[in-house]
Amino acid sequence: MKKYINIFILLLFVSSFSFSQSESELYSKLKTIKEISSIEVIKADTTFKEAYEIMFEQPFDHQNLGGPKFKQRIFLSHLDFTKPVVFINEGYAANRNYKSELSRIIESNQIIVEHRYFGKSTLGVDDWQYLTTKQSSDDHYAIINALKKIYNGKWISTGISKGGQTSIFLKYYHPDAVDVSVPYVAPLNLSQEDPRIYEFFYNVGDEECRSKVTQFQRTALQRRDEILPMIKEYSSEKKYTYSIGLDFAYEYAVLEYAFSFWQWYNDGCNKIPAPDAPAKEYYENMKSLMDYVSDQSQNYFAPFMYQAYTEVGYYGYELGQFSDVLKFLKGDIVSSCIFFPNGCELKFNNELMPKVNQFIQEKGNNMLYIYGELDAWSSTAVEIGSKTNAVKMVKKGGSHRTRINSFSDEEKENIFNTLENWLDIKINRN
Repeated sequence: MKKYINIFILLLFVSSFSFSQSESELYSKLKTIKEISSIEVIKADTTFKEAYEIMFEQPFDHQNLGGPKFKQRIFLSHLDFTKPVVFINEGYAANRNYKSELSRIIESNQIIVEHRYFGKSTLGVDDWQYLTTKQSSDDHYAIINALKKIYNGKWISTGISKGGQTSIFLKYYHPDAVDVSVPYVAPLNLSQEDPRIYEFFYNVGDEECRSKVTQFQRTALQRRDEILPMIKEYSSEKKYTYSIGLDFAYEYAVLEYAFSFWQWYNDGCNKIPAPDAPAKEYYENMKSLMDYVSDQSQNYFAPFMYQAYTEVGYYGYELGQFSDVLKFLKGDIVSSCIFFPNGCELKFNNELMPKVNQFIQEKGNNMLYIYGELDAWSSTAVEIGSKTNAVKMVKKGGSHRTRINSFSDEEKENIFNTLENWLDIKINRN
């Protein structure tokens, strides 16, 4: 018996020794960062050597470090300690690890950070006061400072859409946090519901396409009795509910069609159903919009809507072209504030975004902005001015899906040269 016990003890020792031997240098370094509460090894993309899902402890309020804490989800993909770091500011939940376009171009390490109040990074309390651009920027700044103990090379902040906004806010609140910022398709709304969006719809694309979009909306309202039964069945199958009522929700969805159409420009104008097309074609175009106005979708986007109507801004809908075919929505403009509980009562900070705008025009150096020409969010795109070295690239005919790879070879060369100059690196064009 004693012999077997000794063998068992030896096996335990060997196993323990093997584990300690296999623990990577990065893993060991991560364990020394006091804010990191858990480290889980996950499958890495083939171009990375290691990957981890990390929970990073943050204060509810960065002005009260001794107060309550929450855990923020991070995905870290490691290539080499000497390589740059692409720091991805997610505007929403970060449900998976992935390799970004920028990480591939620069051949870098990569960090993805989930936004507070989303996914696993919730505070666990029904209290919105800690959901501000300042608090989220402080989250990112704390993570960057902690991980700069491991990666001391160049850092690049980036994000898409709301994530792109978040990278702009990081630059505003913490100008020296990173070396370069690359916001993709990021709006900078200057008011609670920025009127530049309405003007955009009068000028985007060509007149024929704009007319088709408007005609679709008018027909969808005129033929609602044919379309709504299919919408009701679809909503029942999806278990969607509409607290504002299906009739109101349907009219909001029809008004949203123009923004969604230009934002994504999926199939172009040739795919818009004609006024006499079967109702089924209108239903197929309306389904995803009914997703958007459902309670289920708005519950997920509630943190975003809170931010939109307190600091970041959003948009409403002009009714002028549709007033004669609308039954429930009235007035000149209807607001989207109804999609957040008591959202129409939220107080908006009218000074913050103009301050951000002034800052990036005067001090926003090393910022590369990527936009699509037709994207509805380009209506409130950043204007870079002439006081910085910032570069703004707008893809002709591009949508909200515009990425660096969307541009022509000549335009991409301009982007690569800019990044090489700012980062003091050489980008492989192959």
